Amino acid sequence: MTRILLVRHGQSTWNADGRWQGRADPPLSDLGVRQADVAAETVGEFGITRIWASPLERADRTARILASRLGLEVENDDRLAERDAGDWTGKTRTEIEEGWPGFLDGGLRPNGFETDDVLHERALAALADIGRSAHEPVAVISHGGLIRVVERALGSEPHPVPNLGGLDIRRLADGTLELSGRTVLIDAHAVTVTSPPEV
Repeated sequence: MTRILLVRHGQSTWNADGRWQGRADPPLSDLGVRQADVAAETVGEFGITRIWASPLERADRTARILASRLGLEVENDDRLAERDAGDWTGKTRTEIEEGWPGFLDGGLRPNGFETDDVLHERALAALADIGRSAHEPVAVISHGGLIRVVERALGSEPHPVPNLGGLDIRRLADGTLELSGRTVLIDAHAVTVTSPPEV
């Protein structure tokens, strides 16, 4: 059995602005760096032996801050990147509502938006490969949209994912993935935990 902590990156500058990011690559905000620094102070308690990350800067930098505390290298996997937000990339919810009236409430998506089934397939394949290659606890730093799709795939209703929060997953001996619960790597009393309303 392998324990996989699938965690969202620290707050990005676009998180702070309320902009949908998708595959865009804004950096961590100052708060996002602080969130990662605080998480790095306690991440050793999980016994993490390897760290994987999305190659997008907000996830990669978060992972590198954690890895530096543990003396580990970061392994990047393109399959851990956030979903493509298509024509909504860089837009706020207000701008989306103005340009695509009723889409958000109706569950509709714009041109170029990566569907759940495509995201589901690549995310679970990446986690399965990670689980096969490691036998001790690992951390995987990814994105809110991907984490929500994984949570649904593992049989739970998705919840908002705060920065430095996510899922505690077990890869069982038969290769299946099982959701053990949710986790947050930082103490909300030590630093603000943000949960921006975007993908």
